[in-house]
Amino acid sequence: MSSTNNLNSLHAAGERIVRRSIAAVLPDEAVHRALDSIHFPGRVFLVAIGKAAWQMTSAALTCLGQVEHGIVITKYGHLGGPLPNIDFYEGGHPVPGESSLQATEAVLHLTRGLRMDDTVLFLISGGGSSLFEKPLIPLEELQSITEQLLAGGADIVEMNTIRKRLSAVKGGHFALHCVPAQVYAVILSDILGDPMDMIASGPACVDPSTCNQALEIAEKYQLKLSPSTWELLQEETPKVLDNVAAKTTGSVRMLCTAAAQECRALGYEPVLLTDRLCCEARDAGSFLASIACTHAGDGRDLAFLAGGETVVHIKGHGMGGRNQELALAAALGIEGLENVLIFSVGSDGTDGPTDAAGGMVDGRSVGAMRRSGISPETALENNDSYHALAAADALIRTGPTGTNVNDIACVLIKR
Repeated sequence: MSSTNNLNSLHAAGERIVRRSIAAVLPDEAVHRALDSIHFPGRVFLVAIGKAAWQMTSAALTCLGQVEHGIVITKYGHLGGPLPNIDFYEGGHPVPGESSLQATEAVLHLTRGLRMDDTVLFLISGGGSSLFEKPLIPLEELQSITEQLLAGGADIVEMNTIRKRLSAVKGGHFALHCVPAQVYAVILSDILGDPMDMIASGPACVDPSTCNQALEIAEKYQLKLSPSTWELLQEETPKVLDNVAAKTTGSVRMLCTAAAQECRALGYEPVLLTDRLCCEARDAGSFLASIACTHAGDGRDLAFLAGGETVVHIKGHGMGGRNQELALAAALGIEGLENVLIFSVGSDGTDGPTDAAGGMVDGRSVGAMRRSGISPETALENNDSYHALAAADALIRTGPTGTNVNDIACVLIKR
């Protein structure tokens, strides 16, 4: 097979793996499983937060028929059509804005004064931390803290350990607000290992993190905090909740399993490297490229998979996201290889503050960037992966997918 045909085949396979693996973890079936055979004795009030909120709500209504009333809070551009008895709010991500605060106030009003036989069906997906918020500090300071943590490369666990202590709804506080009603939480996990207390900062889950851990994180990233915020970090979060039942029904492990099945169906031998990838994005890209270089001459159709969520330490002033930065770093490592393709994509369809979900590169991508007048090395240093990949027609655009279970990266090798 010619090198051009090889690359065409690889791209077709990569696009199919992206499309079908994400389709396999859409929340519809996951919500159906979580609500199967569940009976709620009294009134049901629905609250859905996160990037998959609309789709989870739609699936829940298919199961339940209808609810007393409900509220959906999701990221801008992630809403579908109208749903019966449901109000909709959109907010910013990953930094909370005024719209998120207004939406949260509406939820607190809806769930105030409930009865013991009432149930709050709480649908949680990734992005909920910034979309569901009632800060105990001025919004401007909360935004500054979030931006400081993002710029420092803090992971989601570190960010949520801080945010829980600065919020009236996170770290179990929302469940306390709903007492005496019961809270039944259905969770799509966007955090490695699926710790329920960390997903959306655990608004309906006891918090095992400690004040000392929060203070260590603040010192690690040298956060600029007001005296009142330092005091809040020293106050403990709820450690007991008697009115909550929760079920995690989607995760990056399921995404990796679906990708592996699709690779196998296409004739590639899948190897799952990890479903807990959590290093620097550019390091992950370089590592995947090194795997490609090692096995490119094996004479086998191979697929190396890595699920998780990398981080980016922002040093430049460019545009991109963690999946795009991973792909750009990988492109530099596989330059000239004619039988290799590497992609990295966010399952939610968005990667950083861009319209792309990730990047898909091959051995010719770096050359295309250079011919367009872009130095890929300079772009990587400036965190400008978006424009470099765009120059090589290497961006993945899916649009909002309706789910959010971390990222999937893949090395495809064609013999």
